[in-house]
Amino acid sequence: MMSIMGFFFRLFILFGLCSLAFSNEALGSNEFPRPLIVQYPDNIIETRLTELDEEVKLQCTSWRFSVEANNIGPWKTIPRECLEYVKDYLMGRGYKMDLERASNEAKVYANTVQLIGDGKDVWIFDIDDTLLSNLPYYQEHGYGTEIFDPVEFDKWVEKAMAPAIEPSLKLYEEVLKSGFKIFLLTGRYENKRAATIDNLINAGFQNWDKLILRDAEDHGKLAIIYKSEKRNDMVKNGFRILGNSGDQWSDILGSSMSTRSFKLPNPMYYIP
Repeated sequence: MMSIMGFFFRLFILFGLCSLAFSNEALGSNEFPRPLIVQYPDNIIETRLTELDEEVKLQCTSWRFSVEANNIGPWKTIPRECLEYVKDYLMGRGYKMDLERASNEAKVYANTVQLIGDGKDVWIFDIDDTLLSNLPYYQEHGYGTEIFDPVEFDKWVEKAMAPAIEPSLKLYEEVLKSGFKIFLLTGRYENKRAATIDNLINAGFQNWDKLILRDAEDHGKLAIIYKSEKRNDMVKNGFRILGNSGDQWSDILGSSMSTRSFKLPNPMYYIP
């Protein structure tokens, strides 16, 4: 009898918390919905905290999986309740292993492709959090719990200090050695070209064929539209897009998609 009563008590607490969390989430007409997980009432019974912490961890794991699977719609920030979860993931072995797996699978594919050898076989790389890591910036900005500040991020870009994502650097070198043309397609603007080149070279990237940044006519375009248009231009010019690596779904979806695309993990932000 006591175990049954305990079960219903836990169920009551959990549903009560979820109801409170969603009832407190107010969305303006200009905001995207955010998947709030759990908020703790001040008077929560201490003996139930462990169970609820496990529930939060499971919910945050499910949320991250849904983000990577592109099952969650546009979102502005990670759920605040998932701050420690996302921090632990990014700073621990999990993120490194996921980066390595994505890059290793891409290398396996790259080594199986039969290139024509006419200089038209292309591999596209995104830059931010694909080749260069902005994790040092996001460590100072709540690991994605803060609303993105373009002014502050531009200051970080101008420093040209973003380190290489090591598995991506190894993939980059393998792709280059295999004979692919490398096109870098980034959402950064043209006025960041010099800083971007300096950062790439300092981080070990070199010998790319094209570095494509947004110019004035690309201002305000969704990333998926902008990048699709640039890939369309590549195809019109006779290039064959055989590989594409990015950390956002908008890097790899749209028109003129590559033969194979590889999505790197990124639970810190979403770019439509």
